[in-house]
Amino acid sequence: MTSPPVGRRERKKAATRQAIADAALRLFLERGYDQVSIRDIADAADVSTTTVFKHFSGKEALVFDQDEHREAALTAAVRRRADGQSILDALRRHVLDSWLPLAAHPQMAEFTDLVDSTPALRAYSERMWTRHTDALSAAIADELGVRHDDLACAALARFVLQIPVLARGRPDRRAAVEALFDLLAHGWEPAGRPPGG
Repeated sequence: MTSPPVGRRERKKAATRQAIADAALRLFLERGYDQVSIRDIADAADVSTTTVFKHFSGKEALVFDQDEHREAALTAAVRRRADGQSILDALRRHVLDSWLPLAAHPQMAEFTDLVDSTPALRAYSERMWTRHTDALSAAIADELGVRHDDLACAALARFVLQIPVLARGRPDRRAAVEALFDLLAHGWEPAGRPPGG
């Protein structure tokens, strides 16, 4: 099944949104988040400040411009998984396919430093991850036919969303992601203890 063609207007809107986000990130990395205004971003993207606010709810949202797409992709990984594929395996595949290329991006270290060093961005990021946890937990609950407040679903969603954070500083990120999903799938055994001991 093919997707319907995207119209010219939608393509232009997407291109404008991307140009604004790219200009904002470039300026934030060059000058620091607090030293850049919405007017600076609008000027760099050659749009009005009104246009910036048509596409983004605020300055923090400019940094996390793929937020909605990432949440939709997470829930789709659960809801549209292949027949016979477990929820955990679908999420493992999603993290490997989407996060590993992102983590290898040449600007990722700069981006992480920007977020970690800016209190407003750290706070926004934490709220964003909470929203993602709620959405992912609800998708898992729906697939299992349980209530949205199911503790196991919420815990699994939270743990899965922490995997990129835990794997970020490891020399072999793929191996770290695999090990963390194995831990979720098979449980934890302390180092040096025999299984079941």
